[in-house]
Amino acid sequence: MAKYIGPKTRIARKFGEPIYGEDKAFEKRKYAPGQHGQNRRGKRSEYGTQLNEKQKAKYTYGVLERQFRILFEKAQRTKGITGEVLLQLLESRLDNIVYRLGIAPTRAAARQLVSHCHIVVDGKVVNIPSYQVKPGQKVGVRERAKSLEVIADSLAGFNHAKYPWLEWNEAEKQGTLLHIPAREDIPENIKEQLIVELYSKQ
Repeated sequence: MAKYIGPKTRIARKFGEPIYGEDKAFEKRKYAPGQHGQNRRGKRSEYGTQLNEKQKAKYTYGVLERQFRILFEKAQRTKGITGEVLLQLLESRLDNIVYRLGIAPTRAAARQLVSHCHIVVDGKVVNIPSYQVKPGQKVGVRERAKSLEVIADSLAGFNHAKYPWLEWNEAEKQGTLLHIPAREDIPENIKEQLIVELYSKQ
């Protein structure tokens, strides 16, 4: 899957849920996109259901196919439930942490902030969105970027208490990954076991 730069509402409608967050256009038209979107019927095959779940996870976290497979293989080698570990690895990506901390309004915006060297980890600039943040590490806004409008607007009124695995320091404009989130704390509506079943067939 190449990087998708088209209308995000169209993708959200494909999966039947607002995977990119609040979306007024999605709420107006929850049916699938296309000329026959309202009339689509028929039951998906087991493979189709599993593939759909993997695609949803990839679009949600903004990860390409090769990156996703690498993360899955890493999850397989890690102690624990493979599907749960996969989601934890996705949650630990730097771009996702930046998004969860409220520094950026979307994961796409978070990736851009990271790529443009506006984000620091333990005081050092990191410009790799896929960087895996470890418990105890501090993720913050680079000093010269603290006045950026997109960051200020995103942080305004953001509820930092909704993610118990993260701690936010408003004065320093930085957050700390306290621990890897448990599956029940990850809010994304992804059936990770279907993804595991899909890869087990390949």
